[in-house]
Amino acid sequence: MKILSINPGSTSTKIALYDDLNVVFVEVLRHKAEEIAKFNDVMSQYEFRQNIILNFLETKNIKLSDLDAIVGRGGLLKPISGGVYRVNEKMVDDIKFHATGEHASNLGAILAYEIAKKTNKEFNKNIDAYIVDPVVVDELDDISRYSGHPLLPRISIFHALNQKAVARRYARENNLKYDDLSLIVVHLGGGISVGVHHKGRVIDVNNALNGDGPFSPERCGTVPTFELVDLCFSGKYTSQEVKKMLVGKGGFVAYLGTNDAYEIEIRALKNNDQEAKKILDALIYQVSKEVGFVAPVLCGNFDAIILTGGMAHSEYICNEIKKRVGFIAPITVYPGEDEMAALTEGVYYALKGELDIIDYK
Repeated sequence: MKILSINPGSTSTKIALYDDLNVVFVEVLRHKAEEIAKFNDVMSQYEFRQNIILNFLETKNIKLSDLDAIVGRGGLLKPISGGVYRVNEKMVDDIKFHATGEHASNLGAILAYEIAKKTNKEFNKNIDAYIVDPVVVDELDDISRYSGHPLLPRISIFHALNQKAVARRYARENNLKYDDLSLIVVHLGGGISVGVHHKGRVIDVNNALNGDGPFSPERCGTVPTFELVDLCFSGKYTSQEVKKMLVGKGGFVAYLGTNDAYEIEIRALKNNDQEAKKILDALIYQVSKEVGFVAPVLCGNFDAIILTGGMAHSEYICNEIKKRVGFIAPITVYPGEDEMAALTEGVYYALKGELDIIDYK
């Protein structure tokens, strides 16, 4: 099966072609700032980005008629359960007119859908477009939604695509079924999410985008509430400035001036920078606490803890987390976050009948 994957970013569109699970190419099609500036919003960039994709495929001598499926990065839809979704008119309409926020990823499903339509019309084919585990996946148990105040419910926004992909990978590699497992999956990236996977659902997870949990390379995570209220009403900062402190200029950035975890590890371990070492160890400490925090959700009965994301490349970070939480369950490490492979794997296994294909409603 030849599967085309599309992942739009703010200033680029990443595309990849896979033959089954074998990568043919991965390419980042970069867009100049002045080109993007011509458009009033993300949605109006659709034709511009589609033409760039089609032109690039032509230069690679890739024929649309050779494609068996197209998958796009899922955008900010309404909360939905995880899985592989067939893109339909309802989904396209929801993204265009009812998205929960504006983000380049909203174009993923639309680009996949329109290119599939073009392929079917011009070559008399019948291929579908899909999305896989978008960031809005919400499978929380009701009890986990309570925060302590009805005006502040806990919500599910996390690295669903990568978390689900590595959880399924773990199941396949151990000849198990994801729907039978209980796992803690820890995504260690620019944001950090710690999810409880139980029988195929992520029943509890911290809000990794703009909410709680450990601090990360650029996010504050959970902070002292009264101090935050005082900061907000101090008159020194605007609402946007405070939000930027929490997401973008928090974590490593606030303490050490960079979001580069590799640079901080070098400073801490090789350059004997004691401040960098303290902050790096504090992040490890908070991640470990979060794993312990969610362990009682299933009374400590877990098959495995999985560490993934960019920072999982670090032996030091992973080994230190293992020391603190290894008593809970065996630990497996899948470093990195390959979004294109994760999108492709979802569709590949769905078309093979190993995963359900869900019709969006």
